[in-house]
Amino acid sequence: MNIMKVFSIFLFVMLFAQKPYNSNLYAKVVELSSPNGKIHVEIKLNDKIYYSIFFNSKEILKPSPISLTVNEGLILGKNPRLTHFENSNIDEKIYPVVPEKRKVIKNQCNELFLNFEGKYGLVFRAYNDGVAYRFVTKFKEDLKVISEEAGFNLAKDDSMYIPFEESFLTHSERLYSYLPVSEVTSDKMCSLPVLVYSTEGPRIAITEADLDDYPGMYLQGSDDGTSGLTAIFPAYPLKEKQTNDRTVKVTEIADYIAITKGDRSYPWRVIVIAENDGDLIETDIVYRLAKPLQLKDTSWIRPGKVAWDWWNANNIYGVDFKAGINTETYKYYIDFAAENNIEYIIMDEGWSDPSDLFKINPELNMDELLQYSEQKNVGIILWCVWITLDKQLQPALDLFEKWGIKGIKVDFMQRDDQKMVNYYHKIASEAAKRQLLVDFHGSYKPTGLRRAYPNVLTREGVQGLEQSKWCDNVNPEHDLTIPFIRMLAGPMDYTPGAMINAQKRSFHPDFYKPMSQGTRVHQLAMYVIFESPLQMLADSPSNYEREPEIMEFLSKVPTVWDETIVLNARVSDYVIVARRSKNEWYIGAMSDWTPRTLQINLSFLEEGEYVAEIYSDGANASGYASDFKKTIQRVTQKEKLDINLAPGGGWVARIYKSKAFIK
Repeated sequence: MNIMKVFSIFLFVMLFAQKPYNSNLYAKVVELSSPNGKIHVEIKLNDKIYYSIFFNSKEILKPSPISLTVNEGLILGKNPRLTHFENSNIDEKIYPVVPEKRKVIKNQCNELFLNFEGKYGLVFRAYNDGVAYRFVTKFKEDLKVISEEAGFNLAKDDSMYIPFEESFLTHSERLYSYLPVSEVTSDKMCSLPVLVYSTEGPRIAITEADLDDYPGMYLQGSDDGTSGLTAIFPAYPLKEKQTNDRTVKVTEIADYIAITKGDRSYPWRVIVIAENDGDLIETDIVYRLAKPLQLKDTSWIRPGKVAWDWWNANNIYGVDFKAGINTETYKYYIDFAAENNIEYIIMDEGWSDPSDLFKINPELNMDELLQYSEQKNVGIILWCVWITLDKQLQPALDLFEKWGIKGIKVDFMQRDDQKMVNYYHKIASEAAKRQLLVDFHGSYKPTGLRRAYPNVLTREGVQGLEQSKWCDNVNPEHDLTIPFIRMLAGPMDYTPGAMINAQKRSFHPDFYKPMSQGTRVHQLAMYVIFESPLQMLADSPSNYEREPEIMEFLSKVPTVWDETIVLNARVSDYVIVARRSKNEWYIGAMSDWTPRTLQINLSFLEEGEYVAEIYSDGANASGYASDFKKTIQRVTQKEKLDINLAPGGGWVARIYKSKAFIK
């Protein structure tokens, strides 16, 4: 079904499923439930608007305030007067252009629209996996948004994983602290998503979706003992100062957060509700809430794997040329990619002057490289600093299009005020006009832009493997936390693939010869567990070429999936994920520093006999982390596989039907 059909179905449902109610304009409580009846929302209209959320009849979010202050202090939501409300249901299928999690997304929810005197309204949606709400305004002229009140009042005994931030100037690359919500006071702030463990049972993740022409949302705690989290937003930047060739700091801010159209819908405030940890990985609620496809032609958008130069510091060896940022080195990357079914290479920092995209490194013959990459059918992606790209936007993108460049990696934005959020949309749109893919680094979390502009394949906004070049933050504990929290918002460019691996006692940061914490197969499993339609191979081609069995796996593993099933999971401890691409299944498992024996039930397979190519931690991986073992065996849906994971361990399998079986 094409996108226009999906949109037509949506309109049909909205127009004919509405049930307006006007008989009680002064209702004090309006209610909404999820399709399966497990989630229930109560909206109370008193001095202001409050909403509560119940799961299995237990209150998991206490009455929390909603308001929007605009213009010269007009508070939308103060003493609300309801004029009418309408119920409807949405039941559609979304066919994502880039299916990072599944080929078909079921979009089913019940919706409630509340219209108030004063030209504003609220839309609530109750899904089986969460609740979302957003403001709608109907002013003819532009609005100045002074502030938005979005409260999330939790129980005092709830605990949470929270990525603390020091300011609004941030790469959104934080570790997660686990602590009681009551200890998050007003002097502490965090970026999103956050994950709450409710004393009533479910997991509650808070994030946002469809962020457009508006600043990103952060949270801060409270000091009044309510265990409430309150939204805060970066103010609009009036003055900025470029402090070096890549960093731009805001030096003066306005007394408002946005000036925007008066007739519009605002970003969704999203509360994901999961019965178990694995549901946090399976949800695609942010995508469902995002703006629909904005592109007419998407046939050129090609997900895939990328050979990356920067992490491994261009450490190519065993060749008769001097490795570095030069023509011969990148031809070597292109050859490696072509020989191993890798769609792209990235030319990262150093191919041009960071301050001038037209000042190309004299060691590079771009014409020769472009011709060579075309001959080898390997695309080139170019890195750039956001402010440089912004200054040279039209001529630079036009040049990239003329060259036949396939994508851009845009870096160091470090903000999500309204001005910067609009920059992301501008880059997505302008890149699409020239058939360029986009990878945002130094970025805020995903909010669904990839649905409107599927050329935005991935983004960073995560503490990834690059950190191992200078610190020990990125360890198996962290690796087992981010799939449940950061990845809930969307794909993450963690950049896996380290071939030098270390256990905790032998790890040390090394900028020029980096290594990873955890085992070799821990790294392989990331290609199944971590979602990124543009997935990096971070290490040197020379290191990969020494490992033909590893490349057998990496050359075949997809970056997008038709189906995703979480088989077993516990946040920060372990995870087992099965993903299907066409007729093949891939299973990935990872553990924290605790060695584990886990069982994998293959009942999700269809009937028949399969071949399983299995990579597991070697017998000595607890000491020598790069030790691994590859085995091949027959399996059926009736089998249960017992797997052993070393400290920081991993396990991965490719499962497919084959008449021929190699013993």
